[in-house]
Amino acid sequence: MPPSDERKPSATAAPAATGGVQSLERAFDLLERMADAGGEVGLSELSSSSGLPLPTIHRLMRTLVACGYVRQQPNRRYALGPRLIRLGESASRLLGTWARPYLARLVEETGETANMALMDGDEVVYVAQVPSRHSMRMFTEVGRRVLPHSTGVGKVLLADTPAEEIRSLLARTGMPAATEKTLTTPEGFLDALEAVQKDGYAVDDNEQEIGVRCIAVAVPDSPTPAAISISGPAGRVTDAATDKFVPLLHEVAAELSEALANTQPPPA
Repeated sequence: MPPSDERKPSATAAPAATGGVQSLERAFDLLERMADAGGEVGLSELSSSSGLPLPTIHRLMRTLVACGYVRQQPNRRYALGPRLIRLGESASRLLGTWARPYLARLVEETGETANMALMDGDEVVYVAQVPSRHSMRMFTEVGRRVLPHSTGVGKVLLADTPAEEIRSLLARTGMPAATEKTLTTPEGFLDALEAVQKDGYAVDDNEQEIGVRCIAVAVPDSPTPAAISISGPAGRVTDAATDKFVPLLHEVAAELSEALANTQPPPA
């Protein structure tokens, strides 16, 4: 994964490039850089990554602190503030609302339950679901949090993360076994992530719950890393079914990505 300053536009670009307000563009860019850095940074780090002079950054951070979106730590470094939590929770709910028509299409064409999930810290959180119409179906409560190592969506969301960051995450969360098939070693999980990079999708094969299989893909260019999936009984979500489901998942993920990028309303 490239460093954040390589994949973001320069914070020093003139506002005429977007027709926006330069100070707002710079403030949001700094917030994103803080998030990329783990949520806490020093002014010199922000100046180095953004190219902005220290006085400009100090002025912007002072405003963000006053508004509650950033807080200054006792060690003089700056951390993302609590007011962002409310914005993030609302944005997650809205993203789930936008996703539901696309998940409904997956249910219509596969017959299985469809989900959307995001990373929140070290955990996966489900933000939307449309259930299967089968009497035997899978159900995951919206808002449920799970560890990523035992889920298809978790593998997809972490597939492009550097190995050292994966090892650090797993050291923090541990790798408890939900079933006898759960991956319980960092090496095994890293091998699974390599398979996701190669194949373009992830499989949870009885790893979260015995008798359940899940197929997941990433939503490309999502405003925040997101994944969609279908899940159902292993007897229905077979290898043969997977070959049919994966192209559809990619198609729906691309359509959802385009809708989010263009801020178009979801289909009726």
